[in-house]
Amino acid sequence: MEIPEGRAGVSGEGSRRRVLLAVPRGSCAGVDRAVAAVENALEQYGAPVYVRKQIVHNKYVVRSLERQGAVFVEETAEIPEGSIVVFSAHGVAPSVHDEARRGKLATIDATCPLVTKVHKEAVRFAEEGYDILLIGHEGHEEVIGTMGQAPGRIHLVDGPEDVLKVQVRDASKVAWLSQTTLSVDETVATAVRLGERFPALVSPPSDDICYATQNRQSVVKQIAPASDLLIVVGSKNSSNSVRLVEVGLGHGARAAHLVDFADEIDERWLEGIATIGVTSGASVPEVLVQDVLAWLAERGWDDVQSVHSGTETQQFSLPRELQRTRAELFQTSGSDLPTSLVDEQEASG
Repeated sequence: MEIPEGRAGVSGEGSRRRVLLAVPRGSCAGVDRAVAAVENALEQYGAPVYVRKQIVHNKYVVRSLERQGAVFVEETAEIPEGSIVVFSAHGVAPSVHDEARRGKLATIDATCPLVTKVHKEAVRFAEEGYDILLIGHEGHEEVIGTMGQAPGRIHLVDGPEDVLKVQVRDASKVAWLSQTTLSVDETVATAVRLGERFPALVSPPSDDICYATQNRQSVVKQIAPASDLLIVVGSKNSSNSVRLVEVGLGHGARAAHLVDFADEIDERWLEGIATIGVTSGASVPEVLVQDVLAWLAERGWDDVQSVHSGTETQQFSLPRELQRTRAELFQTSGSDLPTSLVDEQEASG
């Protein structure tokens, strides 16, 4: 879509104040599925339901689920025996499932299906004897989960500058995968460098960067050149939200800021500003964007123009574990039934 009139000027004096609103933006299908999994677990099994790590990287979502009875923990060992735990959308290593079984926990796996696809690719490449070069950011939960699929076979490549550091056993048996929430441009640049170093490099069967990440970056590339200021709604630990700020600055936005809530916007950012771009990361509820638009409208930026870059129709079904009774959930997780359920079954039997 062509944005009318280009940049509206930087003086703000008598120039047209407007907001360029990115479409698509906000929560993706994987996020919707993960959040719904926690909500459904609370409704079906009752509180508390434990969640390992943040279900998605968004403060508002986490606080909302906590109010409903979800308990967020960092590690599986913190969860009492006989409890239900939901694994986050970012995915976990097989060792975490083992920990849950040892801790006699019932598990609901809310890993995004697109992350699960990467996990399966990692396992397949490892079984075929490949060294796997995973393009991603060290310490990110998704990266930790993916590397755990094939310990000893996966090497992390954190950007083009890491390519020369990679050591593999056999340069003729090398494949690459990527974290799903990276900058598309950086991932391509890294993959190109890897291909130059390893001519026999095998690519994944399909693009690992998720459709929502790509779509949100694509529309930001459209609005950035016309934006004096880009506001990205999202949390600082959200990789895809942080990437949107970087993409905006890299494609012409004069300034770009990441905020969780409208009240985090600094009015000084608006000085001399005419055109403001607004978007949100893939784990952000729409209500937070509407709060930002209302905040801007109160200050004179009430002309909102939507800028479109494709449509999204993707939907994912809920984790199959939610179709089971509490007792069945423990049994299919490979965990012993809690004493309360054993007593309940004996009483009914």
